[in-house]
Amino acid sequence: MTDDAAADTGASTAQPYAAGFACLIGRPNAGKSTLTNALVGEKVAITSSKPQTTRHTIRGIVTSPTSQIVLVDTPGLHKPRTLLGERLNDLVRETLLDVDVVGFCLPSDQRIGPGDQFIARELVELRQAKRTPIIALATKSDKVDRQRLAEHLIAIDQLGDWAEIVPCSATRGDQVDTVASVLAKYLPASPGPLYPDDVLTDEPEAIMIAELVREAALEGVRDELPHSLAVVVEEMVQRPDRPEGKPLMDVRVNVFVERSSQKAIIIGRGGSRLRDVGATARQGIEKLLGQRVHLDLHVKIAKDWQRDPKQLQRLGF
Repeated sequence: MTDDAAADTGASTAQPYAAGFACLIGRPNAGKSTLTNALVGEKVAITSSKPQTTRHTIRGIVTSPTSQIVLVDTPGLHKPRTLLGERLNDLVRETLLDVDVVGFCLPSDQRIGPGDQFIARELVELRQAKRTPIIALATKSDKVDRQRLAEHLIAIDQLGDWAEIVPCSATRGDQVDTVASVLAKYLPASPGPLYPDDVLTDEPEAIMIAELVREAALEGVRDELPHSLAVVVEEMVQRPDRPEGKPLMDVRVNVFVERSSQKAIIIGRGGSRLRDVGATARQGIEKLLGQRVHLDLHVKIAKDWQRDPKQLQRLGF
């Protein structure tokens, strides 16, 4: 064989590039956002021990020499109790129709329950409508022993007909690369990446700032508060007349709750808790923007906003 013929053969067997959209789905607090951040390698999605903390679809972008996965993180599918809950579920369903592959997150430290069965039924309908491949992901594998993990994997297999089943731990990094390669396997061929190599998310900065404030505000609060908390960035303005090379951005943020008792929780005694929320959020915002920030937080009451169509629209839902 001539050198030219060998070169031609090598070119023809080169691995084709794949690029497309993948969605992580699961019931609330199934580890979707943590896995998104682990796959991307940077924090692009809010994480919290409280369920239903994700309110927006966050796109995290995972680029390799052979593929680009655009990860869409969704709110947890759940039985809705409010108009907000119904709209979040609608958002998940709309997202599912537009992706190339779905990762169904089932936390290993929890038994499969009615919530997982509800989502599995939804995914059966999706597969029938669009033939979308569904990968079952046994998240949080670091929280159980090998026997319990094996039992969980058998239960997942019995729950539905999945393209593949992959155990993983986002916090410890176990099998995260495997999850990425499995998702990429089901993406369509592409002439190249959909986004530049250095882009990790296409989420607007204002939305990411709002999510960082929500995450900080949710730490250590009672269970009823996460559902009642909404954050809106009102203003982002570079402060004028700053010394060269020392920019400062003024960021004004409103935190909305539904009742005066919730406002008191967020503010804390003498404003101590709100100061802690601001300090934590500011660190993340400065890292995101790459500059110093003056964060101005205000807590306001929007009574029963989760059930009010006009207020939902005003708060971005």
